[in-house]
Amino acid sequence: MRQILLPPTLKAARPSIGEVVALHGETMGTGWSLRYVARPTLPRETVQRAVQARLDALVGEMSTWDAGSDLLRYNTAMPGTWCALPSDCFTVLQAALACASQTNGAYDPTAGPLVDLWGFGPPGPVTAPPSPAALAAARARTGWPRVQLDPAKRRALQPGGIQLDLSAIAKGYAVDAIGRVLTGLGIDHHLVEIGGELRGAGLKPDGQPWWVQLESPTAPGLPLPETVVALYGVAIATSGDYRQGFTHAGRHYSHTLDPRSGKPLQNDLAAVTVLHASGMQADALATALLVLGLEKGLAHAQRHGIAARFVQRQRTGLVARLSPAMSDWLAP
Repeated sequence: MRQILLPPTLKAARPSIGEVVALHGETMGTGWSLRYVARPTLPRETVQRAVQARLDALVGEMSTWDAGSDLLRYNTAMPGTWCALPSDCFTVLQAALACASQTNGAYDPTAGPLVDLWGFGPPGPVTAPPSPAALAAARARTGWPRVQLDPAKRRALQPGGIQLDLSAIAKGYAVDAIGRVLTGLGIDHHLVEIGGELRGAGLKPDGQPWWVQLESPTAPGLPLPETVVALYGVAIATSGDYRQGFTHAGRHYSHTLDPRSGKPLQNDLAAVTVLHASGMQADALATALLVLGLEKGLAHAQRHGIAARFVQRQRTGLVARLSPAMSDWLAP
């Protein structure tokens, strides 16, 4: 069985003319790839340099691993310090805090101490859960409402101990940013991918959109139907509890944390996929909806018109539930 998802924006258009070129590189601790319809007068080396330079600049602003990043400058600032942030970093932080507010902290960009505590940050992996005392200490250093923004001066207040981590939204923003770079170069037909987050624009020379298969976990029992989506002015992001983690005493601890408890996620969702015009929004929302769980996540998606697929673990296997907005994309 195969499901086909078509965005409401998809319409008849003239196909692109030219050769499809593939480029790739490294960024944000993962890889990036690009397919685009080439312009004869634009060398691929020029495109490669432009893309890599934009990504390197974003890493310099928002990396939690690069000691010289603007984000780490904020994280290490003295309590009470107002830190001016570059435009990209401030934009992402502003969006991250808005998502945190709208989801009541199911997504929280201040969860950095928890990410480190559970072994998924720069300090490196762990092999056992932290002690209750260590968990309480890390939780005391989190809390998105503590971060104040001054949009007029593009700065953020460090109240003391806050450790921002934008990794659950930055790749999505980077996908959007590269799309804008390509459009600026006159490349209107392209598919960008960074660490599994994708965004497509325009059409291929054969008149087809950029088709992408939705990522799905595996489990015993009935498999999910193969689902493909036309990325036409649309981004896609998937968050799952199966991507990273560690096992201790026979129990698996997922890398996806619930910031409200400070612990790895414990619900019956295996993955959430979000389709959105903004890669940044898709990235953050996929994480937030996964943490919210099936019932609350579906309700949130319905209230806000979010196109999302929820993959639930059941005794018979995996079951996919679509939000109303996602159901509207199903081809007859």
